[in-house]
Amino acid sequence: MNRYNCALCSGHYCRSGELEKTSPGCPCNDEETDKSKELYFEDENYNLAFHSALVEAEGYCNQTRLEEIMNFGHKCGFKKLGVAFCLGLSKEANILCKVLRHNSFEVESVICKNGSIPKEFLNISQNQKLKPNTFEPMCNPIGQAKLLNKAQTELNIILGLCVGHDSLFIKYSEAPVTVFAVKDRVLAHNPLGALYLCDSYYKERLFKDTDDKK
Repeated sequence: MNRYNCALCSGHYCRSGELEKTSPGCPCNDEETDKSKELYFEDENYNLAFHSALVEAEGYCNQTRLEEIMNFGHKCGFKKLGVAFCLGLSKEANILCKVLRHNSFEVESVICKNGSIPKEFLNISQNQKLKPNTFEPMCNPIGQAKLLNKAQTELNIILGLCVGHDSLFIKYSEAPVTVFAVKDRVLAHNPLGALYLCDSYYKERLFKDTDDKK
């Protein structure tokens, strides 16, 4: 049995403050919530939490994600930003960095293929490559994080890193991380499209028979 099921809740009393209507298993009644509240008063956490709340209010249905990231960066007092981007979004990364620099940020950017490490390093066989029998460098998100750590960036921005690579980048980044865009080659980098179509075009792909998963 799952411990937490907020996604299945229809009341969302946490939003209205009607905590007397919550169930015993609601996170509002969990001791971990009280423990987490204490952490917000640590200096870095308070800076991030306080200013993200201001950005939410100012940008709500008004500012684009890009504008909100810049607003957030300015409010937090960040001067140097890092951009960890996918090779396939090089053009977008170039434009993003130009916009950030124009808005008074110093920017360090590192591509996913940094180091030019062949996939054989991870024991990837030829038939597991996109193009067998060719040189194919692996993505190096740990390298992206380590290089941006070395550059002493204050906020790192993910632009289109693959699933799993983004996880490794976040794991090793010393600076806080935010996401500008995620990778979804099929849906033009709009992964929510799969959910919007889960009752129609993508139903058979997303709700396969359990026997297919064995």
